Amino acid sequence: MKALLQLRVNGREHELYLPVQKTLLEVLRENLGLVGTKHGCELGECGACTVLIDGEPRLACLTLPATLGSAEVTTIEHLGTLAHPHPLQANFAALGAAQCGYCTPGMLLTASALLEHNPAPDEAEIKTALAGNLCRCTGYRKIIGAIQLTAAQTRAGTRAASGMTPATSAASVATPTTSAAARAASTAGTATPAASVAPVAGR
Repeated sequence: MKALLQLRVNGREHELYLPVQKTLLEVLRENLGLVGTKHGCELGECGACTVLIDGEPRLACLTLPATLGSAEVTTIEHLGTLAHPHPLQANFAALGAAQCGYCTPGMLLTASALLEHNPAPDEAEIKTALAGNLCRCTGYRKIIGAIQLTAAQTRAGTRAASGMTPATSAASVATPTTSAAARAASTAGTATPAASVAPVAGR
């Protein structure tokens, strides 16, 4: 059975005539050409197909477009660009948090949703948020470090914009959590990745 569906993806409206049983993962990749959303287990266990629906992480392999109504779908293609990567993308690249890259789009979108709701997550909160996103390459330490570093940079930027002095701002972000991120950045050879770092959107 097919139906005419309205789907809003990355700020654009799409009208699609689709089998109602076709998953959001299939529609994104096959109908809209958004292949950054990865085809993994199809069982909702790996997190490779994670997208944001109205800002919340959802598994595209278990989601039917027919159930979304006017909800906004955000894929990795909308997070940043080569010229202007999202800070998470820049820090994933700088700290080596992506290896094969297959899980990276889902990791980035899950992390962006976490930081949107909680700009200062501790390590336990990051691990909880990423519990549904599996990585077989990195061991997660550099992923966690990249998220911690992004959170610290964002908070420092917010404080600077509010008129705090650099000394006060630096002292405010020097928590144990962000110190770990700073050590990770130092190990990688950079504490603040250059803006030219290409975004990591997997393969």
